[in-house]
Amino acid sequence: MHLDELATWIAHASESGAVPVLTGRNGDMDTIGSAIALASSNPNLMACGLHIGKLAKRLCSEMNAPFRKLAKEPSWPAKIGGIIIVDAASESQTGVEIPEGVPICVIDHHDTCDWSFGEKDLEVRNDARATTQIVFQYLKEQAPASLTDEVRKLLLAGLITDTGRFKHADKSSLECASEILDGAEFEYQEFVEHIQTEEINSSERGAILKALSRCQSTECGVWNLVHTHAGIHEGKVAGILIQTGAEVALVSRFRDGETRLTARAPRSSTINGVHLGQMMQTLSETLGGEGGGHDGAAGWTGKSDRVAAESAFINLLAQTRRNQK
Repeated sequence: MHLDELATWIAHASESGAVPVLTGRNGDMDTIGSAIALASSNPNLMACGLHIGKLAKRLCSEMNAPFRKLAKEPSWPAKIGGIIIVDAASESQTGVEIPEGVPICVIDHHDTCDWSFGEKDLEVRNDARATTQIVFQYLKEQAPASLTDEVRKLLLAGLITDTGRFKHADKSSLECASEILDGAEFEYQEFVEHIQTEEINSSERGAILKALSRCQSTECGVWNLVHTHAGIHEGKVAGILIQTGAEVALVSRFRDGETRLTARAPRSSTINGVHLGQMMQTLSETLGGEGGGHDGAAGWTGKSDRVAAESAFINLLAQTRRNQK
């Protein structure tokens, strides 16, 4: 996993100036937890990003974890040694423009990648289920003193949420969770119950119910797709659709002149031929915009009309062959 190279890169960059640890703009627990945990290993590193999600914001507030929210056109430090980007498959997924000529290090676990790397840049990528796995392994090997209870909680929360409460976990992610807890002075079940407690106000609940009321079930070749459009909580809506038995769930959103597609698929679909990340990357090639992700969870964002984007996804799914058992 190039962890020695990562340690060398961070040491060199931090000697040359400040090193922002930039998060993906979705602001989920995996990207925020990874950034703050990694930044704890070196005083010249600072976790920052455009957005921070509800759960991440709550945990950061409770633990007084340092995270700096950026403006869309951030004022970077005068002297930057490099920028580390966590959990983003492309520059556009950070939501900000990265200064030219500054060395970058991308730490990510997505199946797709649209970054371009120069001589001074570094990519740290593997098939982990969450970026927090990579960061934990780095801290364990290179900066074990950074593994406080607060850092362990951030890493564990990122791992739990990015694996869908371990529904999409594999052996290595389960082993990582066990290692994070080894030596921790907090109780696992109590912590899980705490992070699963999510407040949804009446307006948000109404928006989710409206999205569910608009659902359509479509046979796309050999696959069943359940799709709808929503204004908020697209990932949550897609997850609910999968729980109803859909082979693929698609939730679209149009906001501020931009269309967003969010897709989910259960393991039974991914082992039989569905790879949502590759499909979303193909959409970005045909419609423009940015798309990618994992086999069972992916997204696309672009300027295309919402209905046209949905139709393009449906066409790709219809062309996807089911593996013969």
